Amino acid sequence: MISVSIIGSGNVATHLFKAFTKTKSVTVKQWFSRDISKISSYKNDVDVIDDFSKLTEADIYIIAVSDDAIPEVSEALPFENRLVVHTSGSVSLYKLDKKNRRGVFYPLQTFSKEAKVDFKTIPLCIETIGKKDYPLLKSLAEALGSSSHKINGDQRKALHLAAVFVNNFSNQMYRIAHEITEMEGVEFDILKPLILETAKKVQDLSPYMAQTGPAKRNDNKTIKRHLKQLESEEHKTIYSLLTESIKKTHGTSILRRSSEQASSVTKTIET
Repeated sequence: MISVSIIGSGNVATHLFKAFTKTKSVTVKQWFSRDISKISSYKNDVDVIDDFSKLTEADIYIIAVSDDAIPEVSEALPFENRLVVHTSGSVSLYKLDKKNRRGVFYPLQTFSKEAKVDFKTIPLCIETIGKKDYPLLKSLAEALGSSSHKINGDQRKALHLAAVFVNNFSNQMYRIAHEITEMEGVEFDILKPLILETAKKVQDLSPYMAQTGPAKRNDNKTIKRHLKQLESEEHKTIYSLLTESIKKTHGTSILRRSSEQASSVTKTIET
């Protein structure tokens, strides 16, 4: 049985607690929050505390707080030589206080308290300093039914950056699409099958091969119509930037310029 104590009361902490309580090989000994009211509803399920001095011994202490608070929280822990990990995708392992054994237990997924998640579908990225600590964190991931991936700090930061593009930026695109449909009284739900199919395609094809649309096929007439339709200057800027990025990726921007240059040369010769 692996014993863990969770420090933090945000989205990641809450989902980890719920997932751990469903396993047979993990026990949550304590759950810490500076604002105990945020986790008081779980007091019948776990020992909830708001005082670091009340932390008892556990195999793993999981710090699931905001990135900026990780160094301060790890420094405040009143013990030494125990395994302390954080769950951040972008914070260095070395930001944890060196008085304890250090690691990272990073679930690569988006978390909202209102949305259910299945840890069996969530990759867990593991990083440790001590070699003996990796198997324990791997076992913790396996207890959740998750796939585990041994990575270094640079790889984790690259994954976090990429995750911002595929998740946060994509979600903002959904928000813009929602605004566009709302303006004409069209239900956004009509787009949901397309959203699902787009995500499904990259399970089997590379994003490069899955790309479609007017920018890829260099359909400038459609692009101009779209830009004319957009009323927001911000939306026009985003549309133009992404269109040019797709054109560069698929060569249509270069081909267009080459075609224009060739046409100019032909006219000059004819003249």
